[in-house]
Amino acid sequence: MAIKVAICAATLDHPKSGGHQWVYLNWALGLREIGCEVVWLEGVRPETPPEKLSEYVEIWKNHLDRYGFSKALGLYSRSSIGEPLPHVSVPGLLDLEVTFDADLLLNLAYIVPSWLVSRFKRSALVDIDPGLTQIWFSAGDLRIVPHDIYFTIGETVGRAGALFPDCGLRWHYTRPAIFLPEWHVAKANDDAPFSTITGWWDEGWVEFETERYSNVKRDGFVPFFSLPKYVSQSLELSVPEETGVLEEKQALLDHGWQIKDSFETCSTPWDYQGYIQRSRGEFSCARPSYVRLQNAWISDRTLCYLASGKPAIVQHTGPSRFLPDNEGLFRFRDMDEAVRCLEAAAADYDNHCKSARALAEEYFDAEKVAKQLLEQALT
Repeated sequence: MAIKVAICAATLDHPKSGGHQWVYLNWALGLREIGCEVVWLEGVRPETPPEKLSEYVEIWKNHLDRYGFSKALGLYSRSSIGEPLPHVSVPGLLDLEVTFDADLLLNLAYIVPSWLVSRFKRSALVDIDPGLTQIWFSAGDLRIVPHDIYFTIGETVGRAGALFPDCGLRWHYTRPAIFLPEWHVAKANDDAPFSTITGWWDEGWVEFETERYSNVKRDGFVPFFSLPKYVSQSLELSVPEETGVLEEKQALLDHGWQIKDSFETCSTPWDYQGYIQRSRGEFSCARPSYVRLQNAWISDRTLCYLASGKPAIVQHTGPSRFLPDNEGLFRFRDMDEAVRCLEAAAADYDNHCKSARALAEEYFDAEKVAKQLLEQALT
């Protein structure tokens, strides 16, 4: 009998963010590929207007239909006491009761009520914001109900020398996942830009011990605003214009950046995929917290570039036991290193494309990652 896994995701409130859906899709597809029956659960606030909920559910189902999950979708109440949800006019959703026989609840959404977690035989939390999750949890800003096992994609979480607390929990490291059969190698035009898809003003401030600092993605990019003037490669940012980046749009254009609206270029999972696969590679900065906390974090978006055979030039987030700094994946610390990494990637482009794909295959293959996680979670 197939192992049944219920994944708690957090995509319903992001109908225009195709890349956000891929975070969870890669896990769901990997689990299904190794023979698991997968159900996909999304939390809903009981006070959500019915019309808005139905609209978002319709988009959600349409997006996931292409990947074979539209008949495996269910909703749960995010209320701590399980208050009933508003009526949804979209047919074909699972009755939540039929999901409770799953062998494992895999929580990638964090804020899941205890009444739901307790209905499953086994439960596992996957931390995809290493360092931040632990800071939020220890400060009481994030309430995580007890699970049977806790995973994290941060290499330093719970280890000696970590720059943040472990919250008294035992954290098991898991590599993030990319479902390689959906992410084939794609050749870009020679004049295609190095690009990234990113937020701009989200996340706000981090307060930890005696420090308080901005964690918005924009602040990660600020020291590199003038980068296009120093490299021969074109650079492009795809950002959601309606969230306000573009108070600074003209300044970025003046420095030589190309700017696209991610809500137009990447609003569906397949649009997001096409955007990455038409790019020459990735150039991206990290949120300030990932650099400060030295957690060896790597973005799920970067994995999509690597799997597509695209070199990725990304900001250094701390020493890693396996991530390279100068082959397929380049990790820079300052402007001089960013310039050097971009030019090095372009100078030996074909070989770095091959190295990028090989890195994804060796370390982040969703089938391998899912097998290892299940072995630990179900023991």
